[in-house]
Amino acid sequence: MYRKAYLFLCLTTLFWGGNAVASRLAVGHISPLLLTTMRWVIGVSLLYVFAHGHLRRDWPAIRRKLPLLMALGGLGFTGFNAVFYSAAQFTSAVNLSIEQGAIPMVIFLANFILFRMRVTVLQIAGFVLSLVGVALVASHGDFSRLLELDVNFGDAMMLVAVVLYAGYSVGLKVKPDIHWLSLMFILSLFALIASLPLLAWEAATDRMIVPDLQGWLVLLYAAIFPSVLAQTLFIRGNELIGGNRAGLFINLVPIFGTLLSIVILGEDFFLYHAFALIMVMGGIWLAEQSGRKMALQETGL
Repeated sequence: MYRKAYLFLCLTTLFWGGNAVASRLAVGHISPLLLTTMRWVIGVSLLYVFAHGHLRRDWPAIRRKLPLLMALGGLGFTGFNAVFYSAAQFTSAVNLSIEQGAIPMVIFLANFILFRMRVTVLQIAGFVLSLVGVALVASHGDFSRLLELDVNFGDAMMLVAVVLYAGYSVGLKVKPDIHWLSLMFILSLFALIASLPLLAWEAATDRMIVPDLQGWLVLLYAAIFPSVLAQTLFIRGNELIGGNRAGLFINLVPIFGTLLSIVILGEDFFLYHAFALIMVMGGIWLAEQSGRKMALQETGL
């Protein structure tokens, strides 16, 4: 069970790391809110092919929790991505990387406040170690650069995105017990509906950029990998090992984003990248071992 969860969550963060690269490649080639809407148009269409049979069986459970599902799809899927893609227009990849690393911390805090979920000292230590690794990458091996970052409009938007996705992750704890295809379809459908007013605003204010070839390629990647596949795998990972432990893997996103930038954008690989990768993986291992022991104690095994 644990190995399957680890594989799911590593693939999730790999696809999300690619999304960070895609957000930079999208600038000037497709507008952020059009990208957000179109990725869910494609996602909903793909999911319906496989989910329609499960939807009929799961509809009673879905109907009882429609407000929750609307919030999760609207805020966690559309809200996060709309703000994320918009933030990429105004701030640097360094800032985005650092700020995404705050998601697990917000998940920990929200789970403690809302559900009184226990957090061990080793989990906190693992989070800190992995966050230092994230900061090492984001600062290009020079921590003094963190003190020089300006908090601009894009940084403020990214902090909102962090809160939105952390809230979505915590909300998965009380989702209805339905097939994962039903859950993904209904969340994606509400994400699409929520994106339409944003798209209308973008068009009305002449901010819409119709995609060129590069824009279409970014859109196809965003629709299939960080949308349908990654969100599905993240849901399964949450189900297998819980929100706190699954949330810690989000610290891999900036690591994968950096590695993909090296491969796709031709950036150099430095020694600090290797150190950061070891620290992030070590932090996840440390916190996960503690969380696993706690889970075994609670089940009496």
